[in-house]
Amino acid sequence: MTGNESRFANGPFKGQTLGQAWPAMTPEWVGTAFARDPLFPLLVKFIFADEKLSVQVHPDDSYAAEHEQAAGGRGKTEMWYALRARPGAEVLVGLRAEATAESFRRAIADGTAENCLLHVPLSQGEAIFVPARTAHTIGSGLVLCEIQQQSDLTYRVYDYNRRDAQGRARELHIEKALAVMRFGPQKGGKTKPVAMKNSAMTKTFIAACRYFLTEKWEFTEPVAAASSNEHFEILITLEGNGEISFGGARVEYGPAQTWLIPAGLGKFELRPHAPTSLLRTYPPASVDAARRELAAAGLKETEISRLVHT
Repeated sequence: MTGNESRFANGPFKGQTLGQAWPAMTPEWVGTAFARDPLFPLLVKFIFADEKLSVQVHPDDSYAAEHEQAAGGRGKTEMWYALRARPGAEVLVGLRAEATAESFRRAIADGTAENCLLHVPLSQGEAIFVPARTAHTIGSGLVLCEIQQQSDLTYRVYDYNRRDAQGRARELHIEKALAVMRFGPQKGGKTKPVAMKNSAMTKTFIAACRYFLTEKWEFTEPVAAASSNEHFEILITLEGNGEISFGGARVEYGPAQTWLIPAGLGKFELRPHAPTSLLRTYPPASVDAARRELAAAGLKETEISRLVHT
């Protein structure tokens, strides 16, 4: 589900792109508490980082609405879940306390921009929350699942002086980046998950914000679930295979698939043929709604506070 061009493989929208299907989706698909937007709200991507990505930053909604209407007018907050990580792998998320716009500009010019960022070691199974306005890059040796606002707005500030086959450097967006970049106290970084176990599965709550709430499910036995009338949800299968059964129908799932679960689907069951892990994510109606849903799941207020990013 990487963009509006992604196509449905089955269901009533089979063959249609996400961009074509989204305007036609009724409240039974979208949910009763979800504010309709011209664009589908979330994207899911798998990132295979064989080498360092560029140092970049994304604007928030306010800046994007004022300055980037032609590009959709939407900012970009995201999170990464590490599926694979080589020993020593790291991401760089957020700026050091002493970094300023002036010192960062000098570091870009002299090739030391990385020294201004916080280095965060990352292992398999860990996750990173990256709010808009946070300088960041992904190091080599990582396979990540990224959940993000649907936005392509990226301001690249440093690309290690790399050149393409024609000897051209990638375009940089230094002035826009410095205009939106968060200096001083930082908000992103490694998440602090909360795990809950029952007889059927282990459910780990990873992160919540106004744009998405994300959990990880791990199970080896059938799991009974039910959709919420308030919102759709997305299931991202990481490992394993099996069946999803609902309303007398069955469909097979496998690794690296993204399933859109309609708000009005009701009860469904996941029947694994092999040990399965997946991410479940959805857009809450608000941060307060996310907090209520976490409380309803049995989390303590201290646990909710460490999961919810504002």
